[in-house]
Amino acid sequence: MKARSRVPSRRPSPPRVTWLALVSLLSGLLTSSQAKVFSRCELAEELHRMGLDGFRGYELADWLCLAYFTSGFNTAAVDHEADGSTNNGLFQINSRKWCRNLSLDSLNLCKMYCSDLLTPDIKNAVVCVMKIVSGPKGLGYWEAWRHHCQGKDLRDWVDGCEM
Repeated sequence: MKARSRVPSRRPSPPRVTWLALVSLLSGLLTSSQAKVFSRCELAEELHRMGLDGFRGYELADWLCLAYFTSGFNTAAVDHEADGSTNNGLFQINSRKWCRNLSLDSLNLCKMYCSDLLTPDIKNAVVCVMKIVSGPKGLGYWEAWRHHCQGKDLRDWVDGCEM
């Protein structure tokens, strides 16, 4: 019986791929340490302050319902799609079209990095979501809103919250 050599046949990783993987990992760790999960009324107050109540005809309850069913009010929520894109932050904004991540070409229509959508400061998420909703689909862009919120009585989402 012939003895086999146990020398692994590894090809060295190209430096760019290694660097991107490291930066991606570190940004994920940094953003997860900065995560904020809003309470319903806390988020209602913040979105009201930022001008979303009534924006493009959508009430504050619509925005709360959307944020709950997309991210559970979690600013650091990231969902990985089969096509390699990610849905990012409070409103689960997709990297294929709206923001730029390090591993995927993107249209980047919101002109920001996806990591900008993962912080407790939701200003960037609100700016981007306003751009998305200004399009022809409005909140209908999100399947979660169409399925859970559209055409439903949403008054309970803001009940008891003070603006």
